[in-house]
Amino acid sequence: MTTKANARGKRLGMTTRQALVLFSGGIGSFAAGMRTAFKYGAENTRLLFTDTKTEDEDLYRFINQAAEAVGSELIVLTEGRDVWELFFDQKFIGNTRVDICSRILKRDLARDWINENCDPADTAIVLGIDWTEIHRYERAIPHWKPYTLNAPMVESPLMSKDEMIQWARDLGIEPPRLYAMGFPHNNCGGFCVKQGHKAFENLLRTMPDRYAYHEAKEQEFRDTFDKDVAILRDRRDGSTTPYTLKQLRERLDTGQLTLSEDQDWGGCGCMVDWEDTE
Repeated sequence: MTTKANARGKRLGMTTRQALVLFSGGIGSFAAGMRTAFKYGAENTRLLFTDTKTEDEDLYRFINQAAEAVGSELIVLTEGRDVWELFFDQKFIGNTRVDICSRILKRDLARDWINENCDPADTAIVLGIDWTEIHRYERAIPHWKPYTLNAPMVESPLMSKDEMIQWARDLGIEPPRLYAMGFPHNNCGGFCVKQGHKAFENLLRTMPDRYAYHEAKEQEFRDTFDKDVAILRDRRDGSTTPYTLKQLRERLDTGQLTLSEDQDWGGCGCMVDWEDTE
């Protein structure tokens, strides 16, 4: 695979052009990494992973196998704190509108490294977002200037997520286990402040111990700072109020999500979406 990617990059005359793939550990960034290595050559491609220290343990197995298949250098960065350490230090819990965890632990960390180690004149930044969310790719473009932003999976031939998963399997790589558990992403171990009620229900069903940990940390935060805050929001009566993971669990013990909540998976976009305050 590496030999073919190198040869094609040289045939296209791109030996002086480089690409940096924001390698998240998801199936989309794996596929984007493969296409980028074919386009630029594996030797002209680097893979950048920013570790929140809240990841599923299987992510590390996958990301190393995926990087080996791409054939390019894997660079791993970590700020040092996990998401809850960050929330307590900042006295603020991330939510769908203000994802300080993504900003501090991923976007700022990556951008600082990129500014120190890359040149916008000869390096393209690559996202793993696919054609189903091309609007998010377009929204991200101005935030990455002066770098050129690429998203190979929005281009033809278009692939579904299942086809990307099969691509990994064809290369002998088992996809991240969170996909088999029903999660649409492989971010933060199935816990993401930008995901919706349905995703948290799935976390409770598939990994109750992990859900219990985050529920306890949320309650600890509320008690420590005496704030009525939560990751989720309750909008059932037409108003918007904080809705804790404890309240969601207790409700699910005796009832069900509403139809709109049952369709609310939310959307993780650590390198794509920006806070309203940015």
